[in-house]
Order: sequence, then structure tokens, then C-alpha cells
Amino acid sequence: MSNAGGDGRQLVQFQLSPSNVLKIQKGDITVWSVDGSSDAIVNPANEQMLGGGGADGAIHRAAGPELRAACYEVPEVRPGVRCPTGEARITLGFRLPASHVIHTVGPIYDEDKNPEASLRNAYRNSLRVAKENNIQYVAFPAISCGVYRYPFDEAAAVAISTVKEFADDFKEVHFVLFSDEIYDAWSKKANELFQN
Repeated sequence: MSNAGGDGRQLVQFQLSPSNVLKIQKGDITVWSVDGSSDAIVNPANEQMLGGGGADGAIHRAAGPELRAACYEVPEVRPGVRCPTGEARITLGFRLPASHVIHTVGPIYDEDKNPEASLRNAYRNSLRVAKENNIQYVAFPAISCGVYRYPFDEAAAVAISTVKEFADDFKEVHFVLFSDEIYDAWSKKANELFQN
């Protein structure tokens, strides 16, 4: 683990494997990119995929109207649902610095019968879609930790342990987290999980 970020940003990193680094940083996911051709940010979307509040709305605003148009082209699996909870879809990033957006739907904590399984699937399927599309650098927000009310500690454990399953598949996996509270929860959980 190292605390880096010479520009004053909060950043911790962990070696997932000899070829893969996990980075946890405080910041704005809409301005994140690594190389602009094989990178993707993950959008915590809703099942309609047409934008919403929080990070979802911010990503849509930053990407421009082309993102909504591309999402609209994703076929519905049932009326009003393009991406069921736990699944993932991919589009181009349009006006974002990152080349692609992976849209995934996390669980609403109080309403999902098995929120841990649904959240794990959201991370796992996002990483599978990234791998299938030759993405080398992926950035996640804290899925379901906003209006979906997932407890930060539990969400961090699910997120980081799922990323560890894909240790050899990417060059870098990032968590770009908007609030101090979420950043602190992720950093603490990563320290615990990487001590083993």
C-alpha cells in the first residue's frame, strides 16, 4: 500500500497482482481517465439507463446528450428496463475523458431481497463487460451508496473483494469516490482485506 498524490489528492493504492494495481482516490469520476482508448468509468445507473440523480446524472451531463441517445438504443429486456439490477451494459463515453461507460444497476438496500448478491453481481458483471471489451483501466464509484442507502462498510467489503477476483485481468482498477466518508470507508476496508 502507498499514500500517493503529489497534487494533494487523497489516494491509496494496493498491488492486486504483479500486473494490476487497485487505486482508491477521492475525486470526481466524470473527469477521470487513464489512456482514453482502453479505459472506462462505471455509471451507477437505474434500470431505464436514461440518467438520474447523483453520479448517474453527473455522468450523463458530462458525457452530453449523445450518451442518453446511446442508452436509448440499448434494447429493453422488459418494459422500462434496459439493464436489470446486477447486470451491466457498455456504451461509448462521448464527451467524457474516458472512452467508455459501463452502466450497472446496484440494489436498493432496503428493498432488495439479497442486496449483497445484487451488489456483487453489479461489480462482477461490470468487470466482465470491461474484460470482454478489452478495457485495461476501470473506475468505479461507490455503487448503491447514495440514494440506494447501502451501508458504506458493507458496500466497501463487497466492492473490494469482488475486484480482487479479477486481479489478473486489468492493468488498474480505480475507485473514484466523491465524499470523505466513503473514501475513508473504502480505504479502511482495503487495508483490512489486503493484510491477509
